[in-house]
Amino acid sequence: MSDVSSDCVIIAGGGIGGLATALTLHQIGVPCIVYESVREMRPLGVGINLQPNAVRELGDLGIGESELDRVGLPAKEWALVGLNGNDIYSEPRGGLAGYRWPQYAVHRGLFHVLLHNKVVERIGPGAVRLGSRVTGYRKNSDGSVTAQVEHADGSTSQPRGALLIGADGIHSAIRAQMHPGQPPIHWGGAVMWRGTTWGKPIRGGSSFVGLGTHRQRVVFYPISHPDPKTGLSMINWIAEVTTDNTEGWKQSGWFRQVPLQTFAHHFDGWVWDWLDVPALVGGGDSIFENPMIDRDPIPTWCDGPVALIGDAAHAMYPTGSNGGSQAIIDARVLGAMMIEHGATPDALAAYDAKLCGPISQLILRNRGAGPFGLLNMVNDRCGGTFDNIDDVIPPAERAAFMAGYKAAAGFAIDTLNQAPPTIAAGARVRAGATA
Repeated sequence: MSDVSSDCVIIAGGGIGGLATALTLHQIGVPCIVYESVREMRPLGVGINLQPNAVRELGDLGIGESELDRVGLPAKEWALVGLNGNDIYSEPRGGLAGYRWPQYAVHRGLFHVLLHNKVVERIGPGAVRLGSRVTGYRKNSDGSVTAQVEHADGSTSQPRGALLIGADGIHSAIRAQMHPGQPPIHWGGAVMWRGTTWGKPIRGGSSFVGLGTHRQRVVFYPISHPDPKTGLSMINWIAEVTTDNTEGWKQSGWFRQVPLQTFAHHFDGWVWDWLDVPALVGGGDSIFENPMIDRDPIPTWCDGPVALIGDAAHAMYPTGSNGGSQAIIDARVLGAMMIEHGATPDALAAYDAKLCGPISQLILRNRGAGPFGLLNMVNDRCGGTFDNIDDVIPPAERAAFMAGYKAAAGFAIDTLNQAPPTIAAGARVRAGATA
């Protein structure tokens, strides 16, 4: 038996997308419950960026800048730098760029815990069932859906709800059932090593910097305000090398902790007067290795009363820094469709129609290097070193390239600033408007 009410929306997965969905549904008056496979919610992970479109949605959920400042800081600059240390492209971000909302660089784990705490605080201590993994679903003749859940104690349950939202990540069991013939996870050959190091922020004090070429680069940015006493911030860094992937990924898992010597030799000599890459990566407490992976787009994210969001729907390369942001946008668009259509399969179909096509194109754009495509262009035209970038890629061409990416990712400045709220203040799903 299950204590889940039949009008409840079941959410499979308590990551960023699942928790943002729970907060959105609670805001619009739709009962929900989250099943999450981990037994304990801990602040795991390193840095991610929340783009202005996602920060706007968080504000509308009542999670403002004062709370985001406790898990990160506003980003002020985005920059690409060539192999000889000269700038390829730089631009202001957030409010400095003219957005009405900032961009935030946050510690993913701390941000995740913040969302979890908000769900429990607002919905109740039973809102997130830890140690519970949704392994599949069954569509019922009355239009409802039954989730198949395995619990950490070895028991199973089959809660029935109005809808099921698959927010269970790149290895989604919901997606696998919805699209049983999908290709395996796609790996393009890039391997990433991630870590955090305490250090003095460079440039403007809150700068996202990508340095190198499309085959070998380092990305780094601070994810905490400077300590008042030491002036040091937690610097998130990603070292990346593209290798031959003809034989596929040979490690037993997709994510593992590794020693520094696994990769540090790739960046010997990467020292400039403003940056010492060997010292940066050498100062990391824990270093994690994972391949840069995504999944091929699928034709639909819906199957009647079941829908996918976040990485389950559109796992993408992190080159655009918008995977987490898009999961939040998914949740908000889903909520908006429920305001219009009720908590029904029609709402899921409308959500799918609005996002599946364009975000599928974004997956492919990120696979093609996303905004880091400028590094590819520099490498192709001059081998990565130059005196004056204008002689390699004219300013207008650089600006047009970046504008095209922002439009595709949903955070073009004028479009976002002028857009009405995704969910109007006080909007609620009318009573009884369920499947």
